[in-house]
Amino acid sequence: MKQFWAILLCMTLFACGDEEFEYSRYHAYFVFDNQQHLDATLSSAMNPLAPGIFCRISTSGNQFFLFTNNQGLSSRQAMNAVDKQRTCVLGIYNETGIYVGYGILNDPPIFYAYDALCPNCYKETGLMRDILSVNSSGMASCSRCKRTYDMNNSGIITKGEAGEKLIRYHASTTGPNGILTVNN
Repeated sequence: MKQFWAILLCMTLFACGDEEFEYSRYHAYFVFDNQQHLDATLSSAMNPLAPGIFCRISTSGNQFFLFTNNQGLSSRQAMNAVDKQRTCVLGIYNETGIYVGYGILNDPPIFYAYDALCPNCYKETGLMRDILSVNSSGMASCSRCKRTYDMNNSGIITKGEAGEKLIRYHASTTGPNGILTVNN
């Protein structure tokens, strides 16, 4: 019996460390039916056969969804009646949006969703202005703090000062012309 309590005590002591959680504590909720909209820019990021393409999703008021991918495509889609009725929380701040796409490092590829804000600048300043830019290989960079994050590898910092990795949300897709769901 003493052995049981000793093991339980050890598990309790060592289970509570400085473990980093994979997903953010911030709220996000977005559902987009690409069967209805057939947006090519978003489709490119929702295709598991084309990993490494990441698409930024944001809104323009309550009228349009804006899509921009790291391959130079951009588009906008008018919100239909169903879209306008759905709750839309695109990360910490709707106007900056989120990035979605498949990473290139895993087989099968992992579908990621990240906040478009630099997590370290947001943590430091509390301001929602430092939007990440993403190059064609899926590396996100912040012009303010000069950090570079690897979107293909859970958003870890690859260049610059140490800090927090990208803010990640739960995400799934049913395919390029399917349904995209992002939630936390």
